[in-house]
Amino acid sequence: MDAKSLRDLTLEELQEKHRQYKEELFNLRFQNAIGQLQNTSRILAVKKTIARVLTVVREKQQAESAAGRR
Repeated sequence: MDAKSLRDLTLEELQEKHRQYKEELFNLRFQNAIGQLQNTSRILAVKKTIARVLTVVREKQQAESAAGRR
């Protein structure tokens, strides 16, 4: 998921996406540990997506706090 489409989501939707990706990462790591994971590059892709989600969440939080100070 790209950052542009993430910026269109609300904070609640972003938090739900974060939870979903964390769960997927857990499942991928588990599959990797027991030797069932075929596409190990998916772990890195999910970690990068989680970072994108958290970056957009932080941007939105900073924008809200800046708007509140005005």
